Amino acid sequence: MGIIAGETLQVFFLGTSGALPTISRNLPCILIKWGSHDLLFDCGEGAQRQMMKARTGFSFESVFITHWHADHFLGLIGLLQTMSFSGREEPLVVYGPDTVHEMVTDIKQICRSRIKFQVESRRVRPGDSLGFDGYTIHAVATDHGIPGLSYIFEEDKRPGRFNRELAISLGVRPGPLFGRLQRGESVQIVVDGQERLITPEMIMGERRLGRKIIYTGDTRPNLSELAPLGEEADLLIHDATFDDTELDRAREFMHSTAGEAGRVAAALKAGHLALFHISTRYTSADQHLVDARKNFFGELLAPDDLVMLDVPFSDRTSPPFEVP
Repeated sequence: MGIIAGETLQVFFLGTSGALPTISRNLPCILIKWGSHDLLFDCGEGAQRQMMKARTGFSFESVFITHWHADHFLGLIGLLQTMSFSGREEPLVVYGPDTVHEMVTDIKQICRSRIKFQVESRRVRPGDSLGFDGYTIHAVATDHGIPGLSYIFEEDKRPGRFNRELAISLGVRPGPLFGRLQRGESVQIVVDGQERLITPEMIMGERRLGRKIIYTGDTRPNLSELAPLGEEADLLIHDATFDDTELDRAREFMHSTAGEAGRVAAALKAGHLALFHISTRYTSADQHLVDARKNFFGELLAPDDLVMLDVPFSDRTSPPFEVP
């Protein structure tokens, strides 16, 4: 049996700037912690220092690169060196579009000193769904002028709600048998001298949707690609490089404005929207928030570096994310 979804789910914004770092914002890097699994999405320069500040550790097993613009992957060079010097032995898999094999080979050669753990590369194409124990990573195409991917983290469905009163009425005594039924096992009991098989389906409600996070990477609004798998995402992390006054520039450089990100979030019925990849021309993201709010009325934020979000279980009536 695989992992039963019920793990903590946290998102660390390790770098939120676009193209160039600023004093307060590092280059793009997102870390998702799901239970004991750590997944890195993009890896801008200085990512390992951000991890030290956020105290996330370096135990992630996978890196997902959205595209091969330097601000999204150059941090891999220093990160591999740091993990090697720190004695890492576990293998690391780098997923990415098109030339991922060549890029990973070049990165390892640039490091010069021998990396003391195995670094593998795997090409991902739009439409691919990568199954892991307890979750799936879906890849969809971006609209950024070069081959690129948006990634959707989708947790497996959770068991339905356990009906304690019904279980007792069927003769199941509170205790270990409850736990076995909740884990999806059938149990054999004796009622009035007769053996009875109790299956989870008899006392568990309909399975509930797992949590879903979308990270678009750099892209123009691309709703047609995101919609089939991205509807009702708990969190949409969307390119919002420019505010709405720079729409022409956004079109020219194949990025999105904050207002466009808000429209995508509204169309997807996302629970929360995080504006990401803020251009260095802005000293504040206040106007981005104003522009996004014109179109999106859910929970909205433009996270600073090192902000961590706790993602609650998928439930539109759940409280807003907690930002420590």
